[in-house]
Amino acid sequence: MPKILAINAGSSTLKWKLFQMPEEHVIASGMVDRMGLSNSEFKVKYGDDKKYVVNQDIPTAEMAVDMLLKALIELKIITDYKEIQGVGHRIVAGGERFKESERLDEKSLKEVEALAEYAPLHNPAEAEGIKAFMKLLPGVPEIGVFDTSFHSTMPKMNYLYSIKPEYYEKYGARKYGAHGTSHRYVSHRAAEMLGKDLKDLKMVTMHLGSGVSITAEKDGVSFDTSMGFTPLAGVTMSTRSGDIDASLVAFLMQKLHITDPEDMVNILNKESGIYALSGLSPDMRELEQTRHERPESQLAIDIFVNRIVKYVAGYIAEMGGIDALVFTAGMGEGDIVMRKRIIDALSVFGAKIDDERNNVMAKERLISSDDSKVKVLLVPTNEELMIARDVMRLGK
Repeated sequence: MPKILAINAGSSTLKWKLFQMPEEHVIASGMVDRMGLSNSEFKVKYGDDKKYVVNQDIPTAEMAVDMLLKALIELKIITDYKEIQGVGHRIVAGGERFKESERLDEKSLKEVEALAEYAPLHNPAEAEGIKAFMKLLPGVPEIGVFDTSFHSTMPKMNYLYSIKPEYYEKYGARKYGAHGTSHRYVSHRAAEMLGKDLKDLKMVTMHLGSGVSITAEKDGVSFDTSMGFTPLAGVTMSTRSGDIDASLVAFLMQKLHITDPEDMVNILNKESGIYALSGLSPDMRELEQTRHERPESQLAIDIFVNRIVKYVAGYIAEMGGIDALVFTAGMGEGDIVMRKRIIDALSVFGAKIDDERNNVMAKERLISSDDSKVKVLLVPTNEELMIARDVMRLGK
């Protein structure tokens, strides 16, 4: 049976899962943390809750990949590298070049690197990981799975900004969205759970994690999404501001004596959101614990819910109705109270939550009440499985 590696590489991390296909069984998983920094950590989970951990400096992606492949042999997870018949890579920015997942070669890899200006923290790191696998597993199919490709179906009215068309034509200045692999997985799985064809459903999927994106799916494809040119746009997030008046950016740069735009972008990406509003933490769990004593914590929660509801309500109007609402990702899967807050705020559309059904974490199920006019589902995301499926489809 073929084995497929699904890779999610970041600037200092490399997460992975090894699948046996077509059974879609996870044989092993792990990650490299603090890659390129001192005291890196290399972890593998396999077998019956077995764990293998190494702490040492891992300065490069190639070294991380080499350790991963050798560990698979040493831990007897595989007996030969030939068992690995494909490697899939999550890539954040595909621009307009990659409208779907694609088998990568040296030419297309250079195109991935050229798109680094759209995702400077992600695409270069992902490209380094791909190069390492190409070198250490020569001849094995390498498949790029792009976060933005799912949203390439958006109509122009939803992806174009109201600026001169030449900025889009010359520089690619448009909405690309993000979390596409997650939205693609949960929307298809939700349709299966409901016994419906995705093309027949008007659906909003809510990826609520540290990064948050809301996507409207109509006619079986992405119709609109909250994240924009970069993942900074959209709703309030853990440390990201979400939507903000561009003039306010210039105003704050003057007041704060900031001359480098990247410094301002860094503030909006890493020092804003519920972290800034609460003055306490980017973690919603801490805000929940302190909301009765700290008005700032409650305000941050209220703003978070408010921005999500505005997007969902807008998408319902855009699509001309709604059949299903879907929660996924860390907060969407694990925050029982937050799910109820959001659905209660959307009750005007006939959405009702069943408290008993909702009293669960990270478990696939219908959580709306029997008399709800809108189906509400909890679907744990599985981006790695989506990547593995694309490898099987394209790696032959």
